[in-house]
Amino acid sequence: MKRILTFIISVLIFANYTNLVANTKSTPDNEIEDFDIDEMPEFMLFHIDSLLIQWHAKNFLSPIDDGLKMDSATLGNDSVYAERLARIPSIMEMPYNEVVKKYIDQYIVSMPSKVSYLLGAMNFYTPIFEEALAVYDLPNELKYLPIIESSLNPKAVSKAGAAGLWQFMVKTGKLYNLKYNSLVDERMDPIKSSFAAAKYLKELYDIYDNWILVIAAYNCGPGNVNKAIRRAGGSEDYWDIYSFLPRETRGYVPAFIAANYIMNYYCMHNIEPMNSELPYDTDTIHISQNLHFQQIVDLCNVDMEAIRALNPQYKRDVVPGESMNCILRLPFDVVAMFIESEDSIYNHRASELLSKRKYVDLQLKKGANGNFIYHTIRSGENLGSIARKYGTTVKAIRDENGMTNNNIRAGKQLRIPQ
Repeated sequence: MKRILTFIISVLIFANYTNLVANTKSTPDNEIEDFDIDEMPEFMLFHIDSLLIQWHAKNFLSPIDDGLKMDSATLGNDSVYAERLARIPSIMEMPYNEVVKKYIDQYIVSMPSKVSYLLGAMNFYTPIFEEALAVYDLPNELKYLPIIESSLNPKAVSKAGAAGLWQFMVKTGKLYNLKYNSLVDERMDPIKSSFAAAKYLKELYDIYDNWILVIAAYNCGPGNVNKAIRRAGGSEDYWDIYSFLPRETRGYVPAFIAANYIMNYYCMHNIEPMNSELPYDTDTIHISQNLHFQQIVDLCNVDMEAIRALNPQYKRDVVPGESMNCILRLPFDVVAMFIESEDSIYNHRASELLSKRKYVDLQLKKGANGNFIYHTIRSGENLGSIARKYGTTVKAIRDENGMTNNNIRAGKQLRIPQ
C-alpha cells in the first residue's frame, strides 16, 4: 500500500481548480462540425489552457518539446478505428459506430493537448485505480472512467454537486462510507473514492450483468436506465435504449469507448504524454487531535500547496482529529519531522489557527429593575412561553419592558429580568 500511496501525489495535478470549472464554458478550438455539444460529458469541455495554469501542473507536468502533430492518414478511417477497438484486450463490449467515431475524432482533432495532459496524469493515478478494480475483480478498462467523469481532477465539482475523481453525490458517497461534513469531503480522497467507486460498480454489475449498462447507470442512475429499458420494449442493449436516455448519458458511453481507444492508440496519432516527474514518496499519519495545515508548514519546511494536494478531502485546511478518525498524507521526509516534533506542532499557534470556544460566559446587564438579558422574539412565541423559558413571569417581563398588554411581534427584542 505504501508504494500505491507514492502515487497519491497525483492530486498535485489538478487541486484548487474547482472555481475555474464554473468560468470555463468555451468549447475546443477545432470542434468537429455537427458535434452535439449538449451530449458531451460535462468535464470533457474543460479547456486545456485552464488546466495548464495550475501550480501543480506547472511543477509536475510539462508539455513535450516538439508539440503535437496530427496524423491525418487514419483520421476518420472507419475500418482502422473498428479494428483497433476490437484489438483492445477487454471483456467489455466496445463496438464502433458513427457516434463513437465522432468522439474519437473529437479527442484527436480538438483535444490532442488535453489527451497529452491526461496521459501524463494517468501515470500517477493508474496504480490507485488498478488496485481498487482488482480488489473487486472488475475489468481493468474501467480505470479510464474518471477521464470522462472528472478529467482526472480530484477537486472537480459538477453543476449537479457531484465531486471528486469519480463524481459521487453526497448521498451516494455516504452509502459507501465517504464522510462528508463542513471540514471533510472524502469524495475527493483519490484512494477512498476509488475503492468506493469499485464497490458501487460491482453492485451495479450484479443488477445488470452488462458492463455497458453499468457505465450508463453509473452516470445517470439505475432509475433512468430502467426507465429507458421499459421505453425500449424491455431491450437491455444499450444501443436500443440510447434514444431514451438523458442527453449527457447518450454521449457518456461513446465517450468512454473513445477514451479507451485514445488511451491505447494515442501514439498512432502522434500524441505523446506530457513530461511527468514522479515526486517524493509519501506516507500516512493518524491524527488524533485537531490540526491546521499551517502548523505543519511553519515547523516542517513543506509547501502548503503540496499538503493541500496530498489531502484534497480536507476542505478548510483543518484535520478534525478530535471528532473523527483522520489520516494525513505527507511527503516521507516530512513524516519523520512530524513524528519528532508532534507535540510542538499540535501546540504551535493552536489558539490562533484553531480558535473555537467551548464555553462562553453570559454577561448580565444591569437594568432599572435589576439584572436582565435580551431575548429576540421568534415566530410562534408568546409572553407565557418566553416567561417559562427564563423562569420568570409575564408580569415581570411586561414591567421590565413598559408594556401595557401582551402583544408582541417576531423579530423584536425583550428585556428579560433575572
